[in-house]
Amino acid sequence: MTKSALQIARAAYQPKVPAALKGAVKAVEGATTQSVADQEEIKKLFPNTYGMPIITFEKSDETFSSPAIHVGVILSGGQAPGGHNVISGLFDGLKAINPDSRLYGFLMGPGGLVDHKYKELTADIIDEYRNTGGFDMIGSGRTKLEETSQYDKGLEILKQLNISALVIIGGDDSNTNACVLAEYYKANNTGIQVIGCPKTIDGDLKNEQIETSFGFDTACKVYSEVIGNIERDCNSARKYWHFIKLMGRSASHIALECALQTQPNVCIISEEVEAKKQSLDDIVNYIAGVVAQRAENGNNFGTVLIPEGLIEFIPAMKNLISELNDFLAHNEEEFKQVDRTEQRAYIISKLSKENADLYASLPEGVARQLSLDRDPHGNVQVSLIETEKLLAEMVGNRLAEWKKEGKYNGKFVSLVHFFGYEGRCAAPSNYDADYCYSLGYTASCLIAAGKTGYMSSVRNTTAPADQWIAGGIPVTMMMNMEKRHREMKPVIQKALVKLDGAPFKAFAANRENWAVNTKYVYPGPIQYFGPTEVCDQTTKTLALEQAK
Repeated sequence: MTKSALQIARAAYQPKVPAALKGAVKAVEGATTQSVADQEEIKKLFPNTYGMPIITFEKSDETFSSPAIHVGVILSGGQAPGGHNVISGLFDGLKAINPDSRLYGFLMGPGGLVDHKYKELTADIIDEYRNTGGFDMIGSGRTKLEETSQYDKGLEILKQLNISALVIIGGDDSNTNACVLAEYYKANNTGIQVIGCPKTIDGDLKNEQIETSFGFDTACKVYSEVIGNIERDCNSARKYWHFIKLMGRSASHIALECALQTQPNVCIISEEVEAKKQSLDDIVNYIAGVVAQRAENGNNFGTVLIPEGLIEFIPAMKNLISELNDFLAHNEEEFKQVDRTEQRAYIISKLSKENADLYASLPEGVARQLSLDRDPHGNVQVSLIETEKLLAEMVGNRLAEWKKEGKYNGKFVSLVHFFGYEGRCAAPSNYDADYCYSLGYTASCLIAAGKTGYMSSVRNTTAPADQWIAGGIPVTMMMNMEKRHREMKPVIQKALVKLDGAPFKAFAANRENWAVNTKYVYPGPIQYFGPTEVCDQTTKTLALEQAK
């Protein structure tokens, strides 16, 4: 395989780790825990793994020999920068426990466990992938581990390979599945431990013990570099409004972080839209107002950041989608018989007045996406809705109306972008390379301590790595009950942007200035070599949350 100069230099990078992980460690147990909500229901569902203490690892003076351990590892869900370093840290940790320990990677996600597809991860393989992006070492997949038949099928191969612990690297759903699996294996006395690692570029898997999910730092730096490049182009040509949609289906952490890094003219935060019960019309008027205000100053250009999941946070749009889903689920055959040119009018005639008016106000392309592109359950595929095009078109229409009324006299030309997959497999930043390696190494320590149903945790990460705190948090501690597919299920509570949190407050205090004035910041590409203040900086979100 041909390697770039950066790949070759990056392979030699030695991730920084907490001082406690250098040498022998001991597990220190804290107080017992409880779930964030629905304590009685969660306790009933997880009698064997509920209420366990938080674990912190400290340096130990004792040296003791440990038998070799065989461990399996799975990459689950969407990719995130740093996954390979989690596996590298896990591998090195297991070898430090006993050089004869072995690590097996299950291929293409949880499906590899069920289908018995795996490969042993040797030093040669691991060394090829240190400090690299992507999940291509063993691949990833979105198979959900939900059925006892899957757990039993997985148990067959685990027993066959003499594996006593499984590490699942994934987001909130994957770690919920890991917790259910840990409970099942414990209840059935299988002797299999299950440990999770917090992964998602969306940044919505976090709490007091899990400061951030890995990959968020790198992805936001990648997106911010490109947004900064667009802002510089925008400020050079001075004739375009750029509408940029960013990943983040369930939360706006990426949009907020990129706004803090680049200072665009507009950034919409879905959680604020929902809290203020804003309509699509409110959002269009707000953006158009900023465009008009800048035009008065002779600035017919700007940048707008939009989170991917915005549509689902607009209460009126949520109601429309709900009614559409319900109607089309019950009238699919009749709808298919309607001539394509008549479908829009047909749907308008069948909806309630409020939803019919909203549907009629949408551009043709978006209206079609809402009524035609369904998932296997018959629901609108919201992630396919081109919100950036929707807003650009509706803002253009609003400005044209204002021009006729004499309220606006500028020029408006829009360009649209969606940054998503570009950030998921980037070479990890120093922060993510260090954080991920530490998460993997910590997972090996949790296994050695005999723990199951825990998520690997590394905290205090705005301090130098020596001062980071490694440990484990019971997954049940993060859970609550939520309705999924019409049933109440235990799930890890998603962390949304807190409107009373320091990151949002910092953004809100500056956005009026950024809207009218051109205050762009150009972060440039991720730096891997050089002064620590450039190469090892954390996200603005984390720095503000920890007041550093």
